[in-house]
Amino acid sequence: MSPVRGGERPPVVRRLPVDMAYVQDVLIHLLRTPSPTGRTDEVVQYVGELVMDLGMDLTVTRRGVLNATLSGVRTRPDRAIAVHADTIGCMVTRLKDNGRLEVTQLGTHSARFAEGAHVTIFTDSDRLHTGTVLPLKSSGHQYGDEVDTQGVGWPLVEVRVDEPVDDATGLSALGLQVGDFVALDANPTVTSAGYVKSRHLDDKAGIAAVLGAFKALLDAKVTPLVSAHLLLTIAEEVGHGATHGLDTDVAEMIAVDNAVVAPGQQSREECVNIAMLDSTGPFDYHFSRRLIALCDEHGIPNRRDTFRYYRSDAASAVEAGLEMRTALVGFGVDSSHGHERTHLDGIRHVAELLAVYLQTDLTFPEWDTSERGRLEEFPSRSVQPTPLQDRRRSSDRLPSDPG
Repeated sequence: MSPVRGGERPPVVRRLPVDMAYVQDVLIHLLRTPSPTGRTDEVVQYVGELVMDLGMDLTVTRRGVLNATLSGVRTRPDRAIAVHADTIGCMVTRLKDNGRLEVTQLGTHSARFAEGAHVTIFTDSDRLHTGTVLPLKSSGHQYGDEVDTQGVGWPLVEVRVDEPVDDATGLSALGLQVGDFVALDANPTVTSAGYVKSRHLDDKAGIAAVLGAFKALLDAKVTPLVSAHLLLTIAEEVGHGATHGLDTDVAEMIAVDNAVVAPGQQSREECVNIAMLDSTGPFDYHFSRRLIALCDEHGIPNRRDTFRYYRSDAASAVEAGLEMRTALVGFGVDSSHGHERTHLDGIRHVAELLAVYLQTDLTFPEWDTSERGRLEEFPSRSVQPTPLQDRRRSSDRLPSDPG
């Protein structure tokens, strides 16, 4: 159990039941709501309504980042759990003379996995068109072996629009323009074995898990010791998600996102996965190990992992200068940013860990009352003991300057 401030009674922390029917319903609705980076208002509105239904207060920033609050016994300093509403997608860059659309990526993903995707195209008039992403040579009957030897890349695919159109003028007449957003349709499926197959599990499974965690506390009528924010960001896929929306009272933040399930990785779809490092460097030593300890203490299956080609809301928050500890908790996703799959058990275990965490105190509650403090009060040596030499004695033993 984590420490608490002097004179306060330690909270009784329980592994709370998660309403998985609610989580699954929310997840499917989220997956069916397109939200490529730059066009996230609809999904933010939906999550905001869910948050208000739970009875939590919320605000929305100018740009559309949602910050909901679950009030605790203490209101400051507090904590945050961040998830992102935006997904990978595409944008129209040219109306082609053959009546098809040239597109570029939103977020980092390969055209290899866009090939064959059904898409929804949003025009300025809000008229929707459907289509399919196809390689330039998509017919074996026409091109023979060339369909297998052509390269992979965004210049080598195009969107076939489901309208009777065969030139750029016809596309323009439909209201299509350069800069239109193109959403890759998710097409979610839940199998009898509990697997969820869909595009955009990153990070809509994370949103569902976080909402499930907050709902678990509210259903159990648990008032947390420390107030907690649910931060819904809108530009994580392009690298600047949690850059704003939180105040300086936030002492620690968990980013909830996908964990990489692939050869050479330790993450799995059926458990909660805690990242120790991503492409921006290691996460907070004390915070990450504390989350692992909470999993072990409460019997929540977990794995540790490191991610080489990955960044999350935690990275953007730290790079923006927010003075907080960060950690990354993930639901395992096979073929991330491709043909994604996760498991309902993994989503549930993420929610269970978050619900446990929200019942505890901050990692260093005394130290975190202020953004700055005295060196002798810095608590890290109590967790990461390191014998330090007496610098004065050490300098006494240095050889004298021959000069």
